[in-house]
Amino acid sequence: MTNLLRFPKSTSHAANVLRVATYNIHKGVRGFGPQRRLEIHNLVLGIEALDADLVCLQEVRSFNHGEARRFPDTRRGWPSQPQADYLAPEGYQAVYRTNAVTRDGEHGNALLSRWPLGDVGHHDVSDHRFEQRGLLHVRVDWNGTTVHTIVAHLGLIHSSRMRQVERIAAFIDAHVPTGDCLVLAGDFNDWAKRLDTPVRAMGLHRAECPHGTHQRTFPSSLPVFSLDRIYLRGLRCTNTAVPRGPAWASMSDHLPLVADLEMA
Repeated sequence: MTNLLRFPKSTSHAANVLRVATYNIHKGVRGFGPQRRLEIHNLVLGIEALDADLVCLQEVRSFNHGEARRFPDTRRGWPSQPQADYLAPEGYQAVYRTNAVTRDGEHGNALLSRWPLGDVGHHDVSDHRFEQRGLLHVRVDWNGTTVHTIVAHLGLIHSSRMRQVERIAAFIDAHVPTGDCLVLAGDFNDWAKRLDTPVRAMGLHRAECPHGTHQRTFPSSLPVFSLDRIYLRGLRCTNTAVPRGPAWASMSDHLPLVADLEMA
């Protein structure tokens, strides 16, 4: 497994650092037809290697009968546990909420956390019947500070994404107290970089490298677009990284984005 660039290998980063990762895991499978392969077991190792306190996941399955038939439940087959629970490293809590229901199962967003969790909520932000989208909202107790963490996966159509951002703003106004820290992370599907402005209007800023460049995460084999993002309120970003290499490129069509955060 390729190591993360610029991040230490140990799990003992400074106590004042909150490390957050966002990762679209593509439902734990890759390829098509007879070349379709199961990557969920490799993703276990990848997520552990991220050494993140909070791991925000998109395209996570709780169950899927079709995939379970395709990959029988052997030692390297379809896990008997829901994917969020299966992927959580030892000592982490996992929470999951469904966004989309399909013929054979469903999928949604998940949060894996080293830190104690409070209330968990889910909010539907679907814009039309062909794309079921939702927000996972979790209160995280980090060193005695409440960090509201929202995991999002926005739509494929720009006008839909704009309306979804408006719904996210309304959700934050209604459910996140003004003075509380906030992390909004996920796959924003924003190919043309047009969402930063409306998100800034909410009072959030994008986690980025100190020199101001955005980390590219898609497609994983040759990343060109920064679709995966972390937006912040009440926190500041000190470093970001995206792991690269053949192993990471094979696990999902996205690469994970990782950010080190401190109190602003």
